[in-house]
Amino acid sequence: MVVGLAPAAHGANRTGRVFSGDLSAKFLMAALYQTGFANQPTSEHQGDGLELRDTYICAAVRCVPPVDRPTTGEQQACLPYLVSEIGILPRVKTILVLGHVAFRACLRALAHVKGGPVKGTFSHGAWYNLDAAIPRVVASYHPSPRNTNTGKLSKEEFVALLLEIRQSLSG
Repeated sequence: MVVGLAPAAHGANRTGRVFSGDLSAKFLMAALYQTGFANQPTSEHQGDGLELRDTYICAAVRCVPPVDRPTTGEQQACLPYLVSEIGILPRVKTILVLGHVAFRACLRALAHVKGGPVKGTFSHGAWYNLDAAIPRVVASYHPSPRNTNTGKLSKEEFVALLLEIRQSLSG
């Protein structure tokens, strides 16, 4: 499972599919394709032939947040959807969270699933085995142009992280 922040105004909000039709999608899908999690390196719109493998993509917030910063109220209002998505996917072993906001939302959702507190501090590339009853969490910087164009997140390090996840799922 991959948890992003929210639909992008020029991506998912326009296309109707999370991580489609914008620069973040271009980065993410190319990496998912390179590591065998997708059948093609692009995600432009619904019906473009994209098929994900062993992967489900969702967002912590369901609407485009103002200035890319969802409010606390938006995050709380959308939390039940993330809890539901985790609940209907019982075979999820690993959740890759993209960014600090998605990380916090995922921990709150997992606390609901577990029925108790789940704690962790965001650190890019870190793996969190929080409890045997819930999926492990892997943290990454979000693949936004703000992070990829500045070198904060390189394609090589992101692909390496996805390969580690792929290997852990095989083992």
